[in-house]
Amino acid sequence: MEFPVRVPFVEHLGCELLSVDAAHSALRLQPRAEHLNSHGMVHGGVLMTLLDVTMAMAARAGRADVGVVTIEMKTTFMLPASGPLSARGAVKVKTSNMAFVEATVFDARDRMCSHATGTFKFVHQGQHPGGGKSGAPVVTD
Repeated sequence: MEFPVRVPFVEHLGCELLSVDAAHSALRLQPRAEHLNSHGMVHGGVLMTLLDVTMAMAARAGRADVGVVTIEMKTTFMLPASGPLSARGAVKVKTSNMAFVEATVFDARDRMCSHATGTFKFVHQGQHPGGGKSGAPVVTD
């Protein structure tokens, strides 16, 4: 399945979109050597990006007319992550201009490795995330 927008950083990491429905998303990431920290585990920044993108996809599901930008995100790291990773996201509350979402990353043994909650703002094409108009299209999560 293809992402609804092109985000070069997400492509660089190798995130794969598995599914999206009205309030849920699922992604996969096969970690590479450059994704690891000094302990040989997936770096927390990679996990945070996977969580962020998973939540963003759930937030914008069913809203082809808008993108989303991350307003805030809280992440908890529970176990070291390694091997193929899967992430599942779910919208908890959606308003006309924001979505409140959570996501969890699981390792190859389906153990919860990290969890995040986040708030996402809907942004219309050509609208600058801070409000107003910009000359260039907005690149969103």
